[in-house]
Amino acid sequence: MGFFSSWREQTRGVVQQSKLKPQAGVEEIEEIEKDLGVNLSALSWLPGFYSIPPEVQIAGSKSYQEGKIYGMDAASGAAVAALEISPGDHVLDLCAAPGAKLCMLADLLKDSGSLTATDISAHRLAASRTMLIKYDLGNRCRLFLADGTTFSLLPLRGGVDGNATKVEEEKPALDNPDEITKRRYDPTGTLYVDSTVYGEWKGTKTAKEKKAAKRLKYMEDALDRVGGRESELIFYGKASGIVGMKVADVFRSHSLLEDEVSHNGYDKVLVDAECTHDGSLKHISKYEQWGWDTFERRFFNAGRMSSITSLQLQLLRNGFSLLRPGGKIVYSTCSLTKAQNEDVVQKFLDLEPSAELRVIKGSENWPCKNGGLPHTLRFNPSSSKTSGLFIAQIHKHDRLRFE
Repeated sequence: MGFFSSWREQTRGVVQQSKLKPQAGVEEIEEIEKDLGVNLSALSWLPGFYSIPPEVQIAGSKSYQEGKIYGMDAASGAAVAALEISPGDHVLDLCAAPGAKLCMLADLLKDSGSLTATDISAHRLAASRTMLIKYDLGNRCRLFLADGTTFSLLPLRGGVDGNATKVEEEKPALDNPDEITKRRYDPTGTLYVDSTVYGEWKGTKTAKEKKAAKRLKYMEDALDRVGGRESELIFYGKASGIVGMKVADVFRSHSLLEDEVSHNGYDKVLVDAECTHDGSLKHISKYEQWGWDTFERRFFNAGRMSSITSLQLQLLRNGFSLLRPGGKIVYSTCSLTKAQNEDVVQKFLDLEPSAELRVIKGSENWPCKNGGLPHTLRFNPSSSKTSGLFIAQIHKHDRLRFE
């Protein structure tokens, strides 16, 4: 139990943090304080974040239920801030669940650009979808159930491009005006697989709408059968660019057209990678009941560490492949180990000559320390009063570093 005793000592005095909606004014903040029964203390180094005593149950509050506030560790907020989001950016969150960082990204984009999110866990990604809907932040988002190491869909940047198949006939599908089937036939009268287009996404559907959605799912599955789809679209906002697009165009992979990335790749990519969570207050509190032997066996055995660092490197490399030249990618984990942080980043830099670590703007005011590589940062619970977190911002050059 030595590890957990040491951990409790290190994290003494750490408080929970919450993110407020960006438009929250003085009156709304006062209403939230009245609802929670405490005074909110703004974090000077991270706009929109407030510290709240740990005994306060945010989830049961009216403010939480109404979508005015959500719990989020400030270190996680720093990882999002490190992306330096600008209006109009097209952003990819490659490991999006359970959704707090995703909501903050949508907050920062406001009504501009686009936000694409993926996760390999169906139930965790569904939780992300629930958060987006609850906080009314999904208008420009699309969520894909997908493997982040192989995901290959670029941002839509305005919808269907000029190479889209010309529509020759259209009519409502299955009597549902929100699901339109556009039909295009070859000379033999065979309907092309890519003919069905997306209507507006609806969480609750009538019987007819469910039949229409079933047809749409059939078309998506048809792409699977011919090797044209590697992910499942589980949510898209009205302004995400999906509405009116054909299934085949939505799932058109960039792997066939590599040169598209330089013109149409993402401006910013967040890779908050799967890790051992040994820096996360929430996870360590849960693991303490196991005891150190069980915790070490499940998370720090050689096989597990080799597998997870390999996964982290694959996620980082794939995210970088989808990033346009001049764009930024942030790699973060809530592990405190060098193997999952500096070592992964160094291996990545050795493999990607167009990648360079960069200084994170504004981080000089953050309660963190320098990492083991230039410009990388580490949040340590004992000094930052947050969960532990490693952050690296990486820039993609227009030209190779050695040129």
